[in-house]
Amino acid sequence: MLGVDSEGKKDILRIWIGENESAKFWLGVLNDLKNRGVKDILIICSDGLSGIKEAISAAYPKTVQQRCIVHMIRN
Repeated sequence: MLGVDSEGKKDILRIWIGENESAKFWLGVLNDLKNRGVKDILIICSDGLSGIKEAISAAYPKTVQQRCIVHMIRN
C-alpha cells in the first residue's frame, strides 16, 4: 500500500499477502493501519470489489473512496 502525506511525500506503508482479495481482507488491512497509528485517510483509490466501500466506511468513515480510472476504463 502506497501512502502520500499532506506534503506530497510517498511512503510504502506495508505489503500484505492474503489467500484471496475480499472486502474482509481489506477491512483487516485498514484495521491494521489504524492499529499502527494511521489516524485518517483522505482518499482511497481502489477497484470495484464488492463490499470495499463498506469496509472502508467501517474503518475510516470520513474517507472518500474513488474508483481507479484503469479499472473503470477496462470495464
